[in-house]
Amino acid sequence: MTSSITSAKRFSLQMWHQILIAMLLGLAIGHFFGEPAKMLQPLGDVFMSLIRMCVVPVVFVSVVCGITSLTDLAAMRRIAWKSIAIYMVSMAIMAVLAMGAASFFHVGSGFGLTVGASDAVAEQSTSIKDALLGAIPSNPFKSFADGALLPTIVFAVLFGLAINLTGEKAAPVRNFFEGMSAVVFKLIGMVLKFAPIGVFGLMAYVTADHGFSVLGHLGALVAVAYAVMIFFMLVLCALMLMMFRLNPLPFLRKVIPVQLFAYSSASSAATLPLNLENTQQRLGVDPRVASFVLPLGSTINMSGLAVYLGTVAIFASNAYGIELSLMQMVMVVVTTTLASIGAAGVPGAALVVMSLVLASAGLPLEVIAVIAAVDRLLDMGCTSANVTGDTVTAVMVAKSEGVLDEACYNRV
Repeated sequence: MTSSITSAKRFSLQMWHQILIAMLLGLAIGHFFGEPAKMLQPLGDVFMSLIRMCVVPVVFVSVVCGITSLTDLAAMRRIAWKSIAIYMVSMAIMAVLAMGAASFFHVGSGFGLTVGASDAVAEQSTSIKDALLGAIPSNPFKSFADGALLPTIVFAVLFGLAINLTGEKAAPVRNFFEGMSAVVFKLIGMVLKFAPIGVFGLMAYVTADHGFSVLGHLGALVAVAYAVMIFFMLVLCALMLMMFRLNPLPFLRKVIPVQLFAYSSASSAATLPLNLENTQQRLGVDPRVASFVLPLGSTINMSGLAVYLGTVAIFASNAYGIELSLMQMVMVVVTTTLASIGAAGVPGAALVVMSLVLASAGLPLEVIAVIAAVDRLLDMGCTSANVTGDTVTAVMVAKSEGVLDEACYNRV
């Protein structure tokens, strides 16, 4: 009996193995079966609905618990500023790298686009002021119902601060949220058991719907963006961890299931529950740090989106034959960094933010209709980069605060 149990454990697949196999099977089924494979879409839709069901409760409860556990307000301010600084700098760097790579490879040159092809998406433009004002929830329950994460986080931070400032009278409320945290994470564990099935359905549908031929003339755009994102996830993140005297190999190995799920779902928000569990349980990040840094990152850290938008800006300038000045390039970097803060962590958000970035450089918005053909592929890649940036930031902040369990982090 003992021998059979040991054998079963030895051959049991880890979650990331299951997700990877499901992705590959989904790709194969979608490619070889084509249109009939689209019938598998409900598997992905049901799983994504289950994940979205968890997102707002997880974010709200996690942030409140994170704030109430940080009774030292000075420590909370340090964690917040460190996180925001890392997020902003990494987004700016990735935008610059993406634009440099796209310029070097002349992405979009020879495409021959002309202004006036389509103006169907121009009305999606938003402003930074609207994004910042939208962070203040006039009705928190409406934010919960709409799944708006930034207003939810703002309300959770204020609610947690109110609990701390109330003192002993708020002890029952604090205990209630600690219990809620345990319940919510048990719910996540139940839902994530369906991850391989959901990922299989998602990848089968995406491949059947778009196929591998969608790249076409946009292949260089996708290839350069993916190359820069992979460089960020493998090289820059490793260098950042080494700066904090951490071995990057355990991180790169343990973040794989989060990256795979992010890639298949194309949603930073949907990946948040899995990322919270993985970061705390496998990377040894203190829950007080993880429950604050990760929800914040899923909303304001868009390193992958910065790559996406930076590459698209150069693609548009080359495709329309418009030469960007140095000041216009600087505006693209600044606007990309600031606009990413208000971007929702859901599929398709890049197309909305893109209009603001293109407008800042005086580029035609019509190109968005062309980019939409490969938006899903780019969105999938940049979501993996986004969540990797969230996770590495949580590890670095925990290390700097002396609350990283390095034995857990290094354990294979």
